Amino acid sequence: MNRKDLRIVFMGTPEFALPTLRALCENYTVVCAVTKADRPKGRGNRLTPPPVKIFAQTAGIPVLQPESVKDDSFIRQLETWNADLFVTCAYGKILTQQVLDIPRLGTVNVHASLLPKYRGAAPLWHCVINGESEVGVTTMYTDIGMDTGDILQTERMPLGPDTTMGEVHDALADMGGQLIVRTV
Repeated sequence: MNRKDLRIVFMGTPEFALPTLRALCENYTVVCAVTKADRPKGRGNRLTPPPVKIFAQTAGIPVLQPESVKDDSFIRQLETWNADLFVTCAYGKILTQQVLDIPRLGTVNVHASLLPKYRGAAPLWHCVINGESEVGVTTMYTDIGMDTGDILQTERMPLGPDTTMGEVHDALADMGGQLIVRTV
């Protein structure tokens, strides 16, 4: 199978997810992006699309923004893409078993910590707050638990005493984009 023949549905929301989505677009066929709904932001509470939606629309990728991943119409839409693989990165919603069962190759998550430590939300913050000497990114199969699926690969980097949260965020986001290509 040619790399571009692999059909992927990407699920992510914030800027952290963009390097992963970009790397997938450069190497495979991303048939759809799923992200959270546009939300009010700023002083004027102006409805603002998430970064993944902006990138996907610019790249010509169809976007789905379900309020609930349990919604039957959303699940039917996902099935129509005939995806081989789902890839998630900082999506922010827990997928149901019904959704996880759709792609023939399963669902792979890019997680911003060295699992099994720091499962769940805000793993970067917890690494920094707890004074970890290294941080990293993990790719894993997604199952019904909270970051409990089989670990596929990890990439590590040292965390210096003067490293800022922004530096860690950006470095791990880029690392996630590189790691997902090696994983897939």
